[in-house]
Amino acid sequence: MRFRPAWQDGPWARRAVAATAILVAVLMLGLPLAAVFTEALRRGLPVALEALREPDTLAAIRLTLVVAAVTVPVNLIGGLAAAWCIAKHDFPGKRLLTTVIDLPFSVSPVIAGLVFVLIFGAQGWLGPWLQARDIQIIFALPGLVLATIFVTFPFVARTVLPLMQEQGREEEEAAATLGASGLQTFLRVTLPNVRWALLAGVLLCNARAMGEFGAVSVVSGHVRGETNTMPLHVEILYNEYQFAGAFAVAALLALLGLVTLAAKTALERLSGRAAGPA
Repeated sequence: MRFRPAWQDGPWARRAVAATAILVAVLMLGLPLAAVFTEALRRGLPVALEALREPDTLAAIRLTLVVAAVTVPVNLIGGLAAAWCIAKHDFPGKRLLTTVIDLPFSVSPVIAGLVFVLIFGAQGWLGPWLQARDIQIIFALPGLVLATIFVTFPFVARTVLPLMQEQGREEEEAAATLGASGLQTFLRVTLPNVRWALLAGVLLCNARAMGEFGAVSVVSGHVRGETNTMPLHVEILYNEYQFAGAFAVAALLALLGLVTLAAKTALERLSGRAAGPA
């Protein structure tokens, strides 16, 4: 049986595929987001803004931003270093490192949270040692950061790695031949070539860090005003039938995600324009 290339399909087939894709996107993605914003504004914008000014809500927003502000730079450095090692060097354990990077994609975030509880919890491996020194990891900011770093680590590495592998090692080898040091080669050759992909990975990492629920839920302890991030606060408000506050926070979280998506799209366009003349 012979198959025709997709570009040889008739206009009706292309329109049917496009209509199906648009319909699924609208029903599964557009409508839920529209429902969140509609419910958030059902009682008017002043009510939604007042709900966002509640002390516990403000604390959740601040904590979410702090966790993201710590997580993103750590994953930026770690993910970029991992991608650079895999793409530009050969060493024992290279395949293992590639597999480890993908581990958070295959492990449930809840399991990741439980792992940190097992290690740093009061009854965990390091729990007694930490308690003796009055160091709080679980049910505190460090636990939230660790769990979020674990879940979001692949985003920077997996965004940059394919581009580094596609570019090969010729430019770095040429720079080394001309006498450039390893740091000079990285800063002047490798990094400029992947800057757009790196920024896109940072944006995706930031969006996931702010929206993470499963792993953070396990290690947070759900202490209102102290360890609740925005997703956890939405759940608490909804369970308490405070729908105005729940949907207001959910709408703010969704808005941050949409802004991230818009920024990523803009970066892709800029990278396309920059690659065009080259």
